[in-house]
Amino acid sequence: MIQKKAMNIIKVIICTVFLCGLIFPIFSAKAGAEEQDQTWEKIKKRGELRVGLSADYAPLEFETTKNGKCEFAGIDIELAKKIAKDNHLKLKIENMSFDSLLGALKTGKIDMIISGMTPTPERKKEVDFSDSYLKSGQSMVVKKTDLDKYKSLRDFDNKRIGAQKQTTQEQLAKTEINNADVHAMTRLPETILSLKSGKVDGIIIEKPVAEAYLQQNPELGFANVKFHEPEKDTSIALPKNSPVFLAQLNKSIKDMKDQGLMEQYKEKAAQSMEEDGNFFTKYSSFFITGIKNTILISIVGVVFGALFGALFALMKLSSIKPLKWLASVYIEFIRGTPLLVQVFLVFFGTTAVLGWDISALICGMIAMVINCAAYIAEIIRAGINAVDKGQTEAARSLGLSYGQTMKNIILPQAVKNILPALGNEFVTVIKESSIVSVIGVSEIMFNAQVVQGASFDPFTPLLVAAILYFILTFTLSRVMNILEGRMKVSD
Repeated sequence: MIQKKAMNIIKVIICTVFLCGLIFPIFSAKAGAEEQDQTWEKIKKRGELRVGLSADYAPLEFETTKNGKCEFAGIDIELAKKIAKDNHLKLKIENMSFDSLLGALKTGKIDMIISGMTPTPERKKEVDFSDSYLKSGQSMVVKKTDLDKYKSLRDFDNKRIGAQKQTTQEQLAKTEINNADVHAMTRLPETILSLKSGKVDGIIIEKPVAEAYLQQNPELGFANVKFHEPEKDTSIALPKNSPVFLAQLNKSIKDMKDQGLMEQYKEKAAQSMEEDGNFFTKYSSFFITGIKNTILISIVGVVFGALFGALFALMKLSSIKPLKWLASVYIEFIRGTPLLVQVFLVFFGTTAVLGWDISALICGMIAMVINCAAYIAEIIRAGINAVDKGQTEAARSLGLSYGQTMKNIILPQAVKNILPALGNEFVTVIKESSIVSVIGVSEIMFNAQVVQGASFDPFTPLLVAAILYFILTFTLSRVMNILEGRMKVSD
């Protein structure tokens, strides 16, 4: 009897140890996951939730004006506000092109993406996704005059199909239409404009978004075709291995569904999309902001580019071989790579490599300075070489040092030679500053694209942007001509 009781006690102990062996690892794994969720820890420490999106996708996300102030609106914006409020965080919206969002998320520029994004196998390899918060179908939009031509997807075989770059719509065009000539574009308004101008035969757009655009573009309509996947999930993208952050997002999404808030979000987005004035009274503030930032970026790029350019020019003219070699490598590399690549390297590299949390505007300025320095260095070097060598020889024979000769004799004469080329560089910088729009810098071109999405008018904002760029460059050219004329008089 005693042996039987002892055996039962041993069995109980074994079972207890076995259960502990199963349960403890689970709890320790959860605790470890919470401890290792660096993303959530950084967000809580910062007290700010940085949300990345592409605000040209009404009614999900777009910009509008209220009481003369620009603000973000849409279904995704309302959900982002709820998530921030649920976790007692400040909300910061980072607006950039859709194809830049994943890179910004992986390099830590943003904490999550809420931009009508569909989880795909390719994206799941790079980032994690929350539970679905919205289901939406896909539609094919064509000109109304072509509606009779397209009755099924097979009618689009071998046709030119437009879609936004790196989206589910682009993938559908490639997989569900035979031999489609897919034209992938950075922003949705560009696809609308390409259809209206006849560059493509049809465009694939998420149905709620397409309905918003068709209200403002009556010459377009829905082709009566169906895709094999009628509806797709829309989720929030977040960095991998962020279990606590993911749990918080799913908690807010579940709460939204339980309270039936989605219909309220849709209604609020529809109200924000209603017209409350003419084009210029409603969107002039966007263009004013764009002008200010364009001028600021251009001035910083040219002024600091000239300072560093002068340094590199002198280094290249130096007799010290290491300095000459370093300047030559820098100048050739910068001049041999596109400005777009340099902008992305600065934007993503400052966070991923250097760990600096720098705004998109500052990153854009740094990229412009780096680029301008290389070109201005060659302009200054050419201007110095254009000064008669006898000037240098005479100065040195009078006992002036190399530095004194350059400062007092050569550079004052070189300035007159380089001024026209420097003016041309300034004009070029004003126009090329539009490239920094890809990282969300609010200059003229970026705001023109924002207005495209908010107004559903793909053409007028581009025309306004072109006029503004012309006014800036024409004014600068006239100022440079006046300066050149005064220098000729002084001669």
